[in-house]
Amino acid sequence: MIVVVGSINVDLVAQVARLPRAGETIAGRTFATDPGGKGANQALAARRAGADVALFGAIGNDAFAAPAVALLRAGGVDLRGVRTVDARTGVALIHVDAAGENTITVIAGANAAVTADMLPDALLGPTTLVLMPLEIPLAAVAAVASRARAAGARVLLNAAPAMALDAAMLSHVDVLVVNEHEAAVLAAPLGLPADPAEFCAAMAARFGHAAIATLGARGAVAATGAARIALRSPRVDVVDTVGAGDALTGALAAALDRGLALRDALREGVAAGALACTRRGAQASLPERGDIARLAATI
Repeated sequence: MIVVVGSINVDLVAQVARLPRAGETIAGRTFATDPGGKGANQALAARRAGADVALFGAIGNDAFAAPAVALLRAGGVDLRGVRTVDARTGVALIHVDAAGENTITVIAGANAAVTADMLPDALLGPTTLVLMPLEIPLAAVAAVASRARAAGARVLLNAAPAMALDAAMLSHVDVLVVNEHEAAVLAAPLGLPADPAEFCAAMAARFGHAAIATLGARGAVAATGAARIALRSPRVDVVDTVGAGDALTGALAAALDRGLALRDALREGVAAGALACTRRGAQASLPERGDIARLAATI
């Protein structure tokens, strides 16, 4: 089983010809309101990839609360761990350009109320994989990771958005997933190389866990104590890159939860990330297990 402790947002998405520069006002093409948040996206991605998933997080007492969890509920994610708090539901402001690239500003809202004690000890054990991104308070992430490892659960940390993390937290991680920018931010204070492949190798050597760096259209690299892995992403027609990283992380978690080796699990993650780029939106673009398996077989 996969337990996700993470953020739940509503995405306010503007499609534009190009991303605006500082101080510039441009005309947008279209606008949409979509469910999002890294925790919610990764929970639904793992569920669509075939895993049993429970999500722990918080939504507000406003009009965005119901649409924020609508696709999760419809998709069969267990939402009993989602609390309603006296705050506004989290929001992400997103620009997507004609090439599918994006810029994102996140307002935490109710996500700032997520605490480690929302996750009961009964769900932690050797059959559980705990998946966490960083759009909730860092203290909650650290406490859950420590508790999970102590109970024998595996911890997959998606260190996004980019921030420095201390060695104590990283020592409680089994699998680390970052993109190139996040790798560089993590590397600097730890004295590690910023190059993605070298970063993964150094992280694996220092902390004894698997480290993965996603490279967008170039695929992903990874390292464990015994091996280095490099996988190319399949060519797809890119419509929108929003949610691609969450699709990769969720599908990776689902494959690891099924018992796949890291290389095979990452192959499914890369396939899911590529497929997510072929459709607009974060959660709407997340692929199903059968489609992931077919594309993964070509990598």
